[in-house]
Amino acid sequence: MVSKYGMIIQWSEEDQAFVVSLPDFPSAHTHGDSYEDAARNGQAALELLVENLQATQSVLPTPRQIVLALG
Repeated sequence: MVSKYGMIIQWSEEDQAFVVSLPDFPSAHTHGDSYEDAARNGQAALELLVENLQATQSVLPTPRQIVLALG
């Protein structure tokens, strides 16, 4: 499934893992031992969230646009 929802993956020294945040689903997080594992786990979490919302006929959140400011 191709998702319109974004995820943020960051290394956590405290957890010694890559932590995934899902901005459109603020209470949902996952992680992985590698960046690739975290990305796969994040995608799986997004798919489950969307499937569950659709199954209960709930409204899906509008995907946010993530804007990064570098400087």
